[in-house]
Amino acid sequence: MSELPAPDPVTTLETEPFWRATAEGRLVLPRCDSCGAVIWYPRRFCPECHRSSISWFEASGQGTVYSFTVVRQAPEPWRKVVPYVIAQVELDEGPRVLTNIVGCDPGEVTIGQPVEVVFDRSASGRGIPRFRPRP
Repeated sequence: MSELPAPDPVTTLETEPFWRATAEGRLVLPRCDSCGAVIWYPRRFCPECHRSSISWFEASGQGTVYSFTVVRQAPEPWRKVVPYVIAQVELDEGPRVLTNIVGCDPGEVTIGQPVEVVFDRSASGRGIPRFRPRP
């Protein structure tokens, strides 16, 4: 678990399967049954073909750093953990997620770096997906 704050996520009917899986330490994603697009952020319809037939599958939890920034100044409660990394990670399944890179010095993060998901726990036990460098 990282030292980053882990606020409880706001869940909806659309996101409940995602947050339920994170509490179990699993990363699941919705996929359109019509066109096969993997969807991020979870929603009831496909943003590609606009159909509403969606199924959930377990993702690999692996990806690469697409873009990132190192935060050196922040308001509370983040101030006590600076510097930290905010990144877009491109999952092996396709979508890009906004997340944090943990488990390494912020100066070691690079674009294209292979990463894997880890979960920090919120007060309610939900898993907050963050990524660490892969060996």
